[in-house]
Amino acid sequence: MATTTDYFKLHFLVFLWGFTAILGKLVSIPAVEMVFYRTLLAAMGMGVVILILRGSFKVSNSDLLKLFLTGAIVAAHWLTFFISGRISNPSTSLVGFATCSLWAAFIEPLAKRNKIQGVEVGLGLVVIMGLYLIFSFDFQYPMGLFLGILSGLTCAMFAVINSQLVTRVNSLTITFYEMIGACATVVVFFPLYTSYFAADGQLNLAPSWSDWAWIAVLSLVCTVYAYAVAINLTKKLSVFFIQLTLNLEPVYGIILALLVFGHQEVMNWNFYLGTAVILGAVIAYPFVKNRFTKPFPHTGP
Repeated sequence: MATTTDYFKLHFLVFLWGFTAILGKLVSIPAVEMVFYRTLLAAMGMGVVILILRGSFKVSNSDLLKLFLTGAIVAAHWLTFFISGRISNPSTSLVGFATCSLWAAFIEPLAKRNKIQGVEVGLGLVVIMGLYLIFSFDFQYPMGLFLGILSGLTCAMFAVINSQLVTRVNSLTITFYEMIGACATVVVFFPLYTSYFAADGQLNLAPSWSDWAWIAVLSLVCTVYAYAVAINLTKKLSVFFIQLTLNLEPVYGIILALLVFGHQEVMNWNFYLGTAVILGAVIAYPFVKNRFTKPFPHTGP
């Protein structure tokens, strides 16, 4: 049963993840190399945490394979999200990423063999409407939008998978092996990346000292801590509700960007109206769900 503390934890995680957009902008090396270092440091950091807490690295062979494959999905999520922002603009990538709650509304019931709830699909569409009001939907970047949508799809996929794995595998152990899988996936992607996408066909694996600092925060705080806590929350909160709340990430990201980068511009009415729509959908979800979906068994808050 979810508690008020669980909801506060979720919103704090969304706040941290909203900060990743700023960190991604502060890091100077390309997105692919940044994701490589992020996953590498996250795997090392989680390994240290498990040792300190005297946790276990043991998992069954079948679960180990699932964890590595899920790590590949995590890598695809981060690569598509950050590359989308680099080749287009943050607004385009965030609008695409916002589809994660809509994807989750379909994927979670199918994975758990439950009925797809019209309420969840409807609220997912409401969130998309809210983000549409906030961001200028620029069709000049079709590839950026496509990658952003893939980012939302892959986010929903690994969230649903983790909600099932966490019932038998510790969340810290899940994070450790998935970060290894994600890092290995990026390494496997390197040859294709250098052949067709990297500048001058070369990897940029020499971050500056400031890059190391930002990547460390991105890896240890926004990944090791946040990722492990998020997996634990799937025991009490439905994946759809988590994904729905994650749509506040771009809102928090914009506010943080204004504070960090010192933009003095005043947001227009679209921003405030879109924010109200998103907040309304997130706040209304538990009440609407309890009112209209009682006949159908479903994991939720």
